[in-house]
Amino acid sequence: MAHLVKIGNSQGIRIPKPLVEQAHLEGKELKLQLVSDGLLITPEKEARAGWKEAIEEVITAQGQEAVDSEWLDIPLVSDEELEW
Repeated sequence: MAHLVKIGNSQGIRIPKPLVEQAHLEGKELKLQLVSDGLLITPEKEARAGWKEAIEEVITAQGQEAVDSEWLDIPLVSDEELEW
Protein backbone atom coordinates (compact mmCIF):
# COMPACT_ATOMS: atom_id res chain seq x y z
CA MET A 1 0.00 0.00 0.00
CA ALA A 2 1.30 3.49 -0.85
CA HIS A 3 1.19 6.35 1.65
CA LEU A 4 1.02 10.13 1.28
CA VAL A 5 3.77 11.95 3.17
CA LYS A 6 4.26 15.68 3.74
CA ILE A 7 7.21 17.17 1.82
CA GLY A 8 7.45 20.89 2.56
CA ASN A 9 4.20 22.48 1.36
CA SER A 10 3.47 19.50 -0.90
CA GLN A 11 2.75 15.84 -0.47
CA GLY A 12 4.53 12.84 -1.92
CA ILE A 13 3.67 9.20 -2.41
CA ARG A 14 5.73 6.53 -0.66
CA ILE A 15 5.50 3.40 -2.81
CA PRO A 16 6.70 0.06 -1.40
CA LYS A 17 9.88 -1.29 -3.02
CA PRO A 18 8.27 -4.51 -4.35
CA LEU A 19 5.71 -2.45 -6.29
CA VAL A 20 8.42 -0.15 -7.66
CA GLU A 21 10.39 -3.20 -8.84
CA GLN A 22 7.36 -4.96 -10.36
CA ALA A 23 6.31 -1.81 -12.23
CA HIS A 24 9.91 -1.07 -13.35
CA LEU A 25 9.75 2.44 -11.88
CA GLU A 26 13.22 2.45 -10.27
CA GLY A 27 15.09 5.66 -11.13
CA LYS A 28 12.56 6.73 -13.77
CA GLU A 29 10.66 9.98 -14.13
CA LEU A 30 6.98 9.31 -13.55
CA LYS A 31 3.90 10.47 -15.43
CA LEU A 32 0.81 11.16 -13.32
CA GLN A 33 -2.61 11.01 -14.97
CA LEU A 34 -6.04 11.53 -13.43
CA VAL A 35 -8.46 8.70 -14.20
CA SER A 36 -12.10 8.27 -13.24
CA ASP A 37 -11.43 6.65 -9.85
CA GLY A 38 -8.00 7.97 -8.95
CA LEU A 39 -4.47 8.47 -10.18
CA LEU A 40 -2.52 6.44 -12.75
CA ILE A 41 1.27 6.41 -12.29
CA THR A 42 3.41 5.27 -15.22
CA PRO A 43 7.07 5.66 -16.16
CA GLU A 44 7.61 8.58 -18.54
CA LYS A 45 8.70 7.21 -21.89
CA GLU A 46 11.41 8.99 -23.79
CA ALA A 47 10.49 10.05 -27.29
CA ARG A 48 11.94 7.65 -29.85
CA ALA A 49 13.50 5.48 -27.13
CA GLY A 50 14.99 2.37 -28.71
CA TRP A 51 14.57 3.56 -32.31
CA LYS A 52 18.29 3.65 -33.03
CA GLU A 53 18.81 0.08 -31.84
CA ALA A 54 15.76 -1.17 -33.76
CA ILE A 55 16.94 0.49 -36.99
CA GLU A 56 20.44 -0.93 -36.54
CA GLU A 57 18.96 -4.43 -36.06
CA VAL A 58 16.94 -4.13 -39.27
CA ILE A 59 19.97 -2.89 -41.22
CA THR A 60 22.07 -5.74 -39.84
CA ALA A 61 19.42 -8.32 -40.75
CA GLN A 62 18.34 -6.93 -44.14
CA GLY A 63 21.15 -4.63 -45.25
CA GLN A 64 20.92 -0.98 -46.27
CA GLU A 65 17.79 0.10 -48.11
CA ALA A 66 18.36 0.81 -51.79
CA VAL A 67 18.23 4.46 -52.77
CA ASP A 68 15.07 5.22 -54.76
CA SER A 69 16.79 7.07 -57.61
CA GLU A 70 13.67 7.03 -59.74
CA TRP A 71 11.93 9.51 -57.42
CA LEU A 72 15.04 11.48 -56.51
CA ASP A 73 15.86 12.21 -60.16
CA ILE A 74 12.39 13.45 -61.19
CA PRO A 75 12.50 17.12 -62.17
CA LEU A 76 10.44 19.49 -60.08
CA VAL A 77 7.38 20.83 -61.85
CA SER A 78 4.65 23.26 -61.01
CA ASP A 79 1.41 22.05 -59.42
CA GLU A 80 -0.66 24.96 -60.78
CA GLU A 81 -2.94 22.67 -62.78
CA LEU A 82 -3.92 20.66 -59.68
CA GLU A 83 -7.30 21.37 -58.09
CA TRP A 84 -7.32 21.71 -54.33
